[in-house]
Amino acid sequence: MENYFFDFDGTLADTRQVVVAAVQDSFTQFGLTQPDSVIILGYIGVPPETSFPQMGADLPPEKLATLCQFFRQAYSQHASEIELFAGISEVLGELQAQGKRLFIITSKTNTALQESAELLGILDYFEDVIGCDDVENYKPDPDGIELLVKRYDLEKAASVMIGDAIYDIQMGQAAGVATCGVKWGSQKWAQVQALNPTYQLTDPAEILKL
Repeated sequence: MENYFFDFDGTLADTRQVVVAAVQDSFTQFGLTQPDSVIILGYIGVPPETSFPQMGADLPPEKLATLCQFFRQAYSQHASEIELFAGISEVLGELQAQGKRLFIITSKTNTALQESAELLGILDYFEDVIGCDDVENYKPDPDGIELLVKRYDLEKAASVMIGDAIYDIQMGQAAGVATCGVKWGSQKWAQVQALNPTYQLTDPAEILKL
C-alpha cells in the first residue's frame, strides 16, 4: 500500500471518555435525557448532526445546530485528555519514513481534528486531513476518499481505508479502495468483521504489513 486513509476516533486516538462526557453534558444543558454511554460509543464516528437525533435529540434544525456547536465546544475543552493508542505514533513515523502518503478522514470538523492531532503530536505525519465540514456527504458515503483521490491524483488500487467502525469500512468499500478494520478501538467489532474488510488487525504494528 502507498496511500493510507485513517479514521481518528477509535483508530488513532482513544477519545471514548471525552466523547461520552461531552455528549452527556450537552444533552443535560439542553434539557434532554442523557444517552447511556454504551449508546454514545456506538455512534462514535458519526457527526452529531446525524447521531444526536438518533440518540433522542428531537429538536428543530436551529436548536439541533446549537446543540452540536455546544458539543464541539465541550469536546474541545477536554481535547488535552485524549490519548493515542499505544504504538500509533511509532507506526505513523515508520510509514512516513517509508515514503507512504498519510491522510485522516474524520466526522469531526477540520479545525477540531487539526487541534486534536496537533496536541497529540501527530499532525505533521499527515499530508492532508478531511473533516465533516469539507464534504457534502458524511461517512459512510465515500466523499472524503474521493476528494483526496482527486486532489492528489491517488491510485485507488494502492490505497486503504483504516478504521474501527462500520462507517469506515462502508466508506472504503463504496470508494473502491482496500479496507482495514482495527479491533483496538472498535465498539462493534463483530459488525465490522461481518462487512468482510480486506484486512482485520488487532495491533497497530500490523499496519506496517499492509
